[in-house]
Amino acid sequence: MKEFMTENIRNVALIGHGNSGKTSLASAFLFDAGAVNRLTKVEQGNTITDYDSEEIERKITIFTALANLEWNNHKINLLDTPGYGNFLWDTKAALRVSEGAIVMVDATAGVEVQTEKGWSFAAEYGVSRMIAINKIDRERASFANTMESIHDFFGRSAVPVQIPIGQEASFKGVVDLIKGKAYLFAADESGKMTEAEIPADLKGEYDEARQALVEMVAEQDESIMNKYLEEGDLSGEDIMTALKKGVASGELAPVFILSAAKNMGVQPLLDAMVSLIPSPAQKGSLSATLGGKEAPVKVDAKEPFSGIVFKTLSDPYAGRINLLKIVSGVLAVDATVANTSREIEEKITSLAFPMGKQLNAVEKAYAGDIIATSKLKETLTGETLAAKERQVILDPIVFPASSISFALEPKTRQDEDKLSTALVRITEEDPTVKFKRDPQTKELIISGNGQLHIEILVARLKKKFNVDVILKPPKIAYLETIKGKADVEHKHKKQTGGRGQYGHVKIRLEPLPRGEDFEFSNDIFGGAIPKNYVPSVEKGIQDARLKGVLAGYPTVDFKVSLYDGSYHEVDSSDMAFKIAASRAFKKGAKEAKPTLLEPIANVEIYAPEELLGDIMGNLNGRRGKPLGTDKKGKISIIKAQVPLVEMLDFEPTLTSITGGRGSYTMEFSHYEEVPGMLQPKVIEAAAKEGRTQEEEED
Repeated sequence: MKEFMTENIRNVALIGHGNSGKTSLASAFLFDAGAVNRLTKVEQGNTITDYDSEEIERKITIFTALANLEWNNHKINLLDTPGYGNFLWDTKAALRVSEGAIVMVDATAGVEVQTEKGWSFAAEYGVSRMIAINKIDRERASFANTMESIHDFFGRSAVPVQIPIGQEASFKGVVDLIKGKAYLFAADESGKMTEAEIPADLKGEYDEARQALVEMVAEQDESIMNKYLEEGDLSGEDIMTALKKGVASGELAPVFILSAAKNMGVQPLLDAMVSLIPSPAQKGSLSATLGGKEAPVKVDAKEPFSGIVFKTLSDPYAGRINLLKIVSGVLAVDATVANTSREIEEKITSLAFPMGKQLNAVEKAYAGDIIATSKLKETLTGETLAAKERQVILDPIVFPASSISFALEPKTRQDEDKLSTALVRITEEDPTVKFKRDPQTKELIISGNGQLHIEILVARLKKKFNVDVILKPPKIAYLETIKGKADVEHKHKKQTGGRGQYGHVKIRLEPLPRGEDFEFSNDIFGGAIPKNYVPSVEKGIQDARLKGVLAGYPTVDFKVSLYDGSYHEVDSSDMAFKIAASRAFKKGAKEAKPTLLEPIANVEIYAPEELLGDIMGNLNGRRGKPLGTDKKGKISIIKAQVPLVEMLDFEPTLTSITGGRGSYTMEFSHYEEVPGMLQPKVIEAAAKEGRTQEEEED
C-alpha cells in the first residue's frame, strides 16, 4: 500500500444531524476516488461505513467508522460519525483526531439540533469546518432558507463558495464563485461533471455572491485586503489563499452544494478537502504532559512516537481492535511502546488501515495517520501510547456523562453467567456505558445516553454475545432524613443463663444541612460508658441508618450525640452496645419528624423553538423547576431541575412532542424532600417490596 507522509494526509470527520446524508456522502467520495467500484446505498444496506447489523437494520449510523481514499496525491481518512443524540459521544471522539470536518446540512430542514452540537464539538477541538448543503435536489429544498438557517446558527463566517443551478428536481449544477465558472453534474450517479458558461439568469446572483465572498476572505490577510482595496476585486488564486487561511483558523467555513445520494457536486468537495483543510502538521502541537509537566507534542514524523486511542472495537475473531491517531513519530509492527495512561508496555503485533470493517495490513504508518492495531493486552479508548524514551501523556478524551439508566435482568442462569463478561466487552467499545450493582436496590444498573442507546446495547448483547436480558425501569434510590430533634435512650438487657447482655445509651438526634450525610459526637464526660464501647455505639447507628424508619431507605444528613448511658462490668459487650444504639436510633428517628428525600436531576433539553411551550408544560407536569432558557438559531435550550422518578419515561415523550427533533442530557444534581402528598405512595411501594419489615424489639 502506498505510503503517505504527514503533509499529504487529511483527517476529515463527516458530522451532522441524523439522516442528513453523511454516509451517502462517504459512499460517493469512495466511489469517485476509485476506492470502491460501485456507489453503495444506505437503503440497500451495503455501504462501507455502516456495516454493523444494527446500523443496516435501522438505517442509521450508530458507531463512527473509518474509510480512506486517495485524491490528488493525498490520503483522506474519512470518519463517518453518528448523527443521533444517543451516539454523539462517538462523534466527539472522532473530532478529537480530525483536522477537518464536513458539516452536513439538509436543504429541506436547515440546521438541526445535533448539527449544532457537532459544530460545537468541532469548535472545542479547533477543527476546521466546511459546510455541505445536501439534498438540494429534494422536494421543498431551498438554498436561501438553508443559508439563513446556517447564518442563524453559525454566523456570517459561513460563506458560500458556490450557488446552485436549479434546486429541487431541477438541480443540475453549481456556479463556482472562486473560478467564475459553472459546472453541470451528470444525473446518472457517475459523479461526472462538465464545465459550462454561467447561466444568464444567474449572473446577478453570481456577482452579488462573489462580492460577499471576496469581502469575507479579504479580511483574513492584510496583503490581500490591501490588494482588494486597490483593485476592487481579487483573483481566484488570491481568494483561495485567503480562504485557506480562514479555514485553518476557524474564521471561515466555506459552503458547498450537492446531492450525495445522486453523486452530484461531490468532486468539488473532494478537491476542497485537499486544498483547504489543514494537514495534521499544519495544526501545530498537541497538549500533553511529561512527568507531570506540560510537554506539547509536535506533529512530526521525526519526533518520538506518540498516539491516542480514540476507539476500541470488539471483534469475535480478531479480539480487541484499537483505532489510534499517530500524533508524532512512526509506528511499526513489532515495536514495543509504553501505555503511559496505565504505565505498562504493549507490543505492536499488527497494523492496518481500516476500510469499514475490512482491515488492510501495513508494516508502518506516519505521524498524522489513523491506524488500527489488534491484540493489545490492556489498552482502551482515550489512552496514550508513546515511545519508551519519551513517555508523554496526551490530553484524554472527555466523554459525556450517561443520561438514562435501566435495571438489567438476565433471562436465564446461563445468561447470568455470561452477562458480566459481555458487559465488560461492551464498555470497552463504548466508554459512555456504565454498569454497577446498586448497593441499595441490589439491581444491576446499566446507564447510557438514551433509550435508543440502551435498546441497541441490549440487541448487541444478544447478537454478539448470545446473552438475553430484560430491561426494567430502575428503582429510585430514595433516602430518608429527619427535620426535627429527638432525645431518646434504649437499654438492651437480656439474661439467658450464664453471661447476659447489657448496653444502655442516651442519644440526641438533630438534622444536618443537605449533603452532610452523618456526624457522630461522643459527649460523655466521666465513665458512664467506657471509651472502648463508644465505637460500637457509632457502628450500631451506622448499621441501623441503612434501613430508615419510613420506607427502609438509608437515613442521611443528621447528627447523633452520645451523652450518657450505663454499662455492666460483666454483661456489657460490643454487640450489646451496638444493639442498644441501633434501637435507640430507630426510636429517635421516628420522633424526629422523618421524611423522604428523592434524587433531583439537572436536565438540559434541545428542541425547535416553536415547541418550547409544549415542553415547558410537560416539565411542569413532572414537577420540574425551570432554571432558564437559551436560544441558538431556531433551537431552544431549556434548563431545568426535575425529580429523577419523573424522568424515567421522558425520552419517548420528548420524541413524540418534537417528532424526533429534540434531545436532552441529564445528570444527578442533589436530593430534595419528597412532597408530603406523594410520600405515602412511596412508603406503600416500599412495604410491598418488603423494605419496611419491623425488627424484634426488647
